Amino acid sequence: MRPELAALVVQTPSTPFAMLASVLRLTVLVKLLLAALLGGAVGIERELSNKPAGLRTNILICVGAALFTQLSIDIAQIGFTPDGRPYGDTTRIAAQIVSGIGFLGAGAILHAEGAIVGLTSAATVWVVAAIGAAVGAGAYVDALGGTALIVLVLVGLRPLEQRLMRMRRRVRATLRVLPGVTFGEMEKLIQVEGIHVFSHRTFEHEQDRTFELMLVGATKQLDAVVDVLRRDKNVISIVTE
Repeated sequence: MRPELAALVVQTPSTPFAMLASVLRLTVLVKLLLAALLGGAVGIERELSNKPAGLRTNILICVGAALFTQLSIDIAQIGFTPDGRPYGDTTRIAAQIVSGIGFLGAGAILHAEGAIVGLTSAATVWVVAAIGAAVGAGAYVDALGGTALIVLVLVGLRPLEQRLMRMRRRVRATLRVLPGVTFGEMEKLIQVEGIHVFSHRTFEHEQDRTFELMLVGATKQLDAVVDVLRRDKNVISIVTE
């Protein structure tokens, strides 16, 4: 038998089920199903946390990344040059997942009253795409391990994050100073104590200048900065709430 025919016989499925699996590409469907399960595992946590990128979003991202990676591999196998190199590039489509998913992640980042929220959701979207790409490339252990680690970070570290947030407070303060005193002078006193001025507004009056401040820092530091400001000769009063 000629070598070409022998190779063809070896590659031909020997059972009806194998032939059906080859025609329907069941291996690809299994990959997409696994991607949906792994994306859903992360999406459930996001959904329970009432985040913008929830269950369906993470499933679709993971499945889409897996499908794009699989297509990237398939297209690269369309043929080979006489010296044995593939005409296609297995990384061409898959590489665009990394940059393309960034646009979707940017949509999850919101600005509210000067604050930036949604960074965790954007990062989750990005890493879920990586899980899908791993599934599409057949790196199942990597995908399963990555999913477990992501869920651990999102769920397991939440109590620690909440504890750290309780250590840092946001306090509204109304600071009245003598006319002509600049905000920069007061800001230096505040920052020396390790307090961050999140936002400020200035109001001019005939007898004083008033700063409406949003201060962020630890409770002890906030108490210390209030004492420092009250002792300053340029400060008329400070009220916190």
